[in-house]
Amino acid sequence: MWPYPKVLAHRGGGKLAPENTLAALACGLSYGFHAVEFDVMLARDGVPVVMHDPFLGRTVPGSGNVYDYDAAELVAMDAGSWFAPRFRDEKVPLYTQFVDSCREHNIWMNVEIKPAPGFEVATGRAVATLTRAMFGLQIAADDPLQLPLFSSFSFEALEAAALAAPDIPRALLVDEPPRDWVRQAAALGAVAIHANHKRLTPQFAREARDAGLGLFCYTVNDPVRAREILDWGVDAFCTDRIDLIGPDFVR
Repeated sequence: MWPYPKVLAHRGGGKLAPENTLAALACGLSYGFHAVEFDVMLARDGVPVVMHDPFLGRTVPGSGNVYDYDAAELVAMDAGSWFAPRFRDEKVPLYTQFVDSCREHNIWMNVEIKPAPGFEVATGRAVATLTRAMFGLQIAADDPLQLPLFSSFSFEALEAAALAAPDIPRALLVDEPPRDWVRQAAALGAVAIHANHKRLTPQFAREARDAGLGLFCYTVNDPVRAREILDWGVDAFCTDRIDLIGPDFVR
């Protein structure tokens, strides 16, 4: 039910590098991670960029929303100084740049489609269309392990992604699982459910497996907790503490 890597570096390098940057990706690699989770949203001109927040101010200095700026403006912005002075030259990456770096280093990708409010369909469609173009050969080879996995909290974004790139697998992200999460996952043709480990119960884990879905959790930073949820039937998880939980933690 889960053919993908078992432990992913959250946003590239977890807590050890500025999130969603190429420096974070390099950091994760230095700890042996060849699987990563990261976030994608749209700039004003419809170009996907790798960022988590729909606004500036936390990881990128400035004000306003991401969709107030074109991609060319965003990729010139400082995405590293907030973390540490030595990262001041880190910029906001384009989605294509991040994917190219992952593929160069044989890193598997969980791409979280992170639409700003009101841009759910546009973001899902744009990210999926671009991804399908980049992975055309792998789609033709019918090898799902060579493809990224989309995930999103937005049903609308995943639905749009499914229409634009039906060959790219999808996972439904949930925090407090809605009553009809099984129906939603089925409607999306999802291969997995991605759940908040803090709200996970053994019953939910059983229900996911009974539904034939892979079960992934975010964001697990305690090795003891990781062992507990794995015993419940969790297939995989992402972590910020790549210094405590390595890529071979699950065997």
